[in-house]
Amino acid sequence: MSENNRTAAIEDSRFRLLIDAVVDYAIYMIDPDGTITSWNSGAKRFKGYEEAEIIGEHFSRFYTPEDRANGMPQRALDTAIREGRFEGEGWRVRKDGTHFWSHVVIDPIIDPNGKLLGFAKITRDLTDRKMAEETLKQSEQQFRLLVQGVTDYAIYMLSPEGCVSNWNQGAQRIKGYLPEEIIGQHFSIFYTPEDRELGEPQRSLEIATREGRFENRSWRMRKDGTRFLAHVVVDAIRGDTGALLGFAKITRDVTEAHEAQQALEKTREALFQAQKMQAIGQLSGGIAHDFNNLLTVILGNLEIVQKRIGDAPKIARLLENATQGALRGVSLTQRMLAFARRQELKTESVDIPQLVQGITGLLRSSLGPGIRIETRFPEDLQPVLADSNQLELAILNLATNARDAMPDGGTVIIQAQAEVVLEQTHSTLAAGRYVCLSLIDSGEGMDEATLACARDPFFTTKGLGKGTGLGLSMVHGFIEQLGGRFILKSEKGQGTAAELWIPVALERTASRPSYSNAAPIAVPRLSVLVVDDDSLVLTSTSLLLEDLGHRVIGATSGAQALALFDQGEVIDLVITDMAMPKMSGAQLAHALRMLKPDLPIILSTGYAERLEGFAAQLPRLPKPFTQASLVQIIAQSMK
Repeated sequence: MSENNRTAAIEDSRFRLLIDAVVDYAIYMIDPDGTITSWNSGAKRFKGYEEAEIIGEHFSRFYTPEDRANGMPQRALDTAIREGRFEGEGWRVRKDGTHFWSHVVIDPIIDPNGKLLGFAKITRDLTDRKMAEETLKQSEQQFRLLVQGVTDYAIYMLSPEGCVSNWNQGAQRIKGYLPEEIIGQHFSIFYTPEDRELGEPQRSLEIATREGRFENRSWRMRKDGTRFLAHVVVDAIRGDTGALLGFAKITRDVTEAHEAQQALEKTREALFQAQKMQAIGQLSGGIAHDFNNLLTVILGNLEIVQKRIGDAPKIARLLENATQGALRGVSLTQRMLAFARRQELKTESVDIPQLVQGITGLLRSSLGPGIRIETRFPEDLQPVLADSNQLELAILNLATNARDAMPDGGTVIIQAQAEVVLEQTHSTLAAGRYVCLSLIDSGEGMDEATLACARDPFFTTKGLGKGTGLGLSMVHGFIEQLGGRFILKSEKGQGTAAELWIPVALERTASRPSYSNAAPIAVPRLSVLVVDDDSLVLTSTSLLLEDLGHRVIGATSGAQALALFDQGEVIDLVITDMAMPKMSGAQLAHALRMLKPDLPIILSTGYAERLEGFAAQLPRLPKPFTQASLVQIIAQSMK
């Protein structure tokens, strides 16, 4: 053997050893017909065949039955001959029948004369990579289906420039655009014109780019031009190198949640206002009750002194002045009780047109010549159930407020119309028939802040010392006590409308008896038991009764009063305070009726309490009272 042949043999042997040492690639040769002529360790590891088993076999046995049926093995060889190389990926079959994903390269082997000697075939097992790709693809597909299936959120991508690149069902539902209508459009189309002018779209992308995320809540536009409140999140999407690929944008329609929150806040505010008014009402009622006790003492003593001073004009003027001051206190307590809904109401059937006509003269003189009064009443207007005196006072209060709102003159319209409230309405009024009495002025009107406080007690816009601030709160309390509703409507510069919703009077509604109108009758000298836990009121009432010639026995509690009966005290009449500790006047009256069923009993009270049973039928003496009031109610009780 020549030296050249020996060297070539050695090189060939080394090459074979190198090929056999490769285990990560299947490297083998096939002849021009596709028959396998060599086999390395990598091929044995991948495909499972020993060299003795596979040499001489056709390479097509590694293909799947479907690929063999399609002629793929021969096409691979033809491509290699025609193009100088074949390269591709596909499923192949091992000896045990399992499949693996392979990357295949086939190179034709050509001698110097151009004759095809065979093919060199290199196969790599990429099953793990293929499975990872399939898993990733499946995951991406599932994620895409998930995103597309979300309808409560608008989820879509933006290019780095802000153009929409995809669009899910939620985005279509919330914003109204079909994918073909919006993909490629700039996302600023969703912003309001005001926000676009302020540069909000670009600012959101700049913040997301700089900080990684932008989040806020603001108004957005739908395709049809309507607006919705959106909670928006924009996340910057970056590649492995940090390059900005675009933005992921998630939008949620929170309009309903926002409106629900606003409704909840309004409900809470209304509850707070109701609780505040209730607390102030209880406080006002309590103060008025105690103040009435003081006024009862003051007026009672002034009345006795006036009867006994004789001919002393200067002293008489002083007493008269003191009495007028006390009467102002009476008016103030009446307003406080009206606000607290604890005033004594003498409800009766009231014809509103007739009542307004009766006070027209007083209204004209109160409002002045610069204000014109118009009245508008339907002919068939039904009477209402109200206290006529208190209703007149309410109308005068509202008219006075209208006058103060029109310093340069104007018009006050007093009108009424029938209204029906059904059970299924959302009105706070009980179902039934009402008359809505309105006073409408052309004055300055009120802004929202003033209107919100207008009915609050002691709130006034008339300046220091020019009003008590109880006018509207008195009207509110009075109407509420009747079972109606007081509504104020006003806008700055548009005037004010005050509405009094008053229940319609039922047929044959009887007004409560007024003791002040009853003609006094002669009453013999009586033995009167006066019960009051306030010693000043007890003394004042006793002095007034003694001045009338009655014998008076005093008691400071219900228990003390009952003890007097147990002692055999002769008593013709009982006048008892209502609000007393331990035993109220109503409880005392019930106990006394058990002892003496025919005993006349008068309940004296500083405000109107709700009574039940026989106590509700007893005559009531409102505080503060005069000696004349005592004469009349005693005469009524002793009939």
